[in-house]
Amino acid sequence: MKLAKQIMIGALLSATLGAAACSPAFWGGTATGALATGAGYELQARRQMERLEDDLEKGRIDRRTYEERKQQIERGSLIY
Repeated sequence: MKLAKQIMIGALLSATLGAAACSPAFWGGTATGALATGAGYELQARRQMERLEDDLEKGRIDRRTYEERKQQIERGSLIY
């Protein structure tokens, strides 16, 4: 997941730096795309947390495994 974020950021920077003289519509679209991508990552993180909590409640995983996976999700998320 971290590699995917790095690739996304690199592609976004390349596109924006190469298009410095583009119209305001381009910049609006770029900002919207970046926000939508970030929202997608956060939605995925929320779903993973919900699934993880469900697994803990139903006894599929123990507390230690829960904490380890929770930390992994938190590292990849801005909100959690």
